Amino acid sequence: MHTETQRGEASPPMLAVRSTEDIEFLVKESEVLTGLRGRRFVIAGADRLTYRLLWHPLGFKVQRLDDQGKVLHTQNLMTFEFLDHSLLEALHAGQLFTVPVDFPPRRG
Repeated sequence: MHTETQRGEASPPMLAVRSTEDIEFLVKESEVLTGLRGRRFVIAGADRLTYRLLWHPLGFKVQRLDDQGKVLHTQNLMTFEFLDHSLLEALHAGQLFTVPVDFPPRRG
């Protein structure tokens, strides 16, 4: 399903996302274990773009985040629309990652 990689000592380990089915599972896993909505995903590249995905039965709410975690842009996408999002391009290129669930979640 996914593998764990390290990015330096200061960065938490990252899980590589391997399939579109993993995305829905990872979002739901995070929401169930932490009680918080959504999960962050990172596109590994020069810009390290960060997104928060929130699941709903018809698709995803996709939020582009800045370096401080503030929402820059939000899209509500049906499942078929999400398949054309840049997150899926990154997944197919092996560049989509997420941080393992921190249970219980750290506050602050």
